[in-house]
Amino acid sequence: MGQIWSTILDFLRSMGFVQLFANPDIVWWKTLIMIAVACVLLYLAIVKKFEPLLLVPIGFGMLLTNLPGAGLFHEELFAGGHVHWEELSNSANAGLLDYLYLGVKLGIYPCLIFMGVGAMTDFGPLIANPKSLLLGAAAQLGIYVAFTLSILVFQLPFMNLQGTNIQNIAASIGIIGGADGPTAILVTSQLAPAFLGPIAVAAYSYMALVPVIQPPIMKALTTKQERMIVMEQLRPVSQAEKILFPIVVTIFVSLLVPSAAPLVGCLMLGNLFRECGVTERLSKTVQNELCNIVTIFLGVCVGATATADTFINWTTLAIIVLGVIAFMGGTAGGVLLAKFMNLFLKKKINPLIGSAGVSAVPMAARVSQVVGQKENPKNFLLMHAMGPNVAGVIGSAIAAGVFLSLFR
Repeated sequence: MGQIWSTILDFLRSMGFVQLFANPDIVWWKTLIMIAVACVLLYLAIVKKFEPLLLVPIGFGMLLTNLPGAGLFHEELFAGGHVHWEELSNSANAGLLDYLYLGVKLGIYPCLIFMGVGAMTDFGPLIANPKSLLLGAAAQLGIYVAFTLSILVFQLPFMNLQGTNIQNIAASIGIIGGADGPTAILVTSQLAPAFLGPIAVAAYSYMALVPVIQPPIMKALTTKQERMIVMEQLRPVSQAEKILFPIVVTIFVSLLVPSAAPLVGCLMLGNLFRECGVTERLSKTVQNELCNIVTIFLGVCVGATATADTFINWTTLAIIVLGVIAFMGGTAGGVLLAKFMNLFLKKKINPLIGSAGVSAVPMAARVSQVVGQKENPKNFLLMHAMGPNVAGVIGSAIAAGVFLSLFR
């Protein structure tokens, strides 16, 4: 009879309800806050439809990792930014998400996502109007503004850096300004893995809020006359140009910034699948099955890193604030360069397309179209905005490569 009672007590002690309040390693109120945050993300994704393909797996991953006793993810296996292979190989010490997280830590998932993005992207507008490459580059301004501000902010004594160098976390926060989730995840997993959860949640949240954040900035920096500028139709782009573009860009960028080769190479390989005309099956697979599978794994694993200890502190609040500054800076940078270019161009550029230089494809381009049509119903800016938009993808990958080469 005593053994039966002992077994029952052991079972009760193993219950998450009991561990929530009885386990000294668990702060119950922080855990409940994280469960609530996870539910809010799920609500925003399902009910409000804010980036549901990403926020649903991220929110559910956050929920799983904060359930007491589940043991799906163990931060200590990746402490110090390194994979502790000996402990990970012991199945008693590792959970399901620990193994899946290796795809994030080793930089596999973000590159595969980029391959899917490349297969879904038409670089024709960028090829037809090479000037839009400059707008995409200018929209990376927010990355460097946030990087500089982060270095200043994280020198404050109450910031908990968890052993991470200031420049590493500053680079990870700055990449949020590129509005490119996979790039932010890759840089953070390499430079500041302890902050992957907050940075990824901030990056994808701001991407979902593009239609809310960008229009006020665009209107504040432009006049009504500028927003009404009608741009001429883009020239047709030949298939040969579309085939050569990913090859040339891969060679040039990889020689310029070798650390950007994994992201840019996968992006351009996916695009080559799309444009070459002989790999339709591969293109469809990369766009659909592969991209969807990797998105699930990536989202759940990123959410799993958002534990109570790493999420509820002043550092997370600073990341959220600096992240929105980065995003706003990127939007402003593209618009301001377009206005500057108009001082020298005979055929004026509508400055609204500059805001699409952040690489939230194609949402940022659609915002340019919507804001422009409100001022002039005959204005069709979508294809013009797609040029800076896809240029922003390349620009954020290059910026990521620069940070990785400098600080890794």
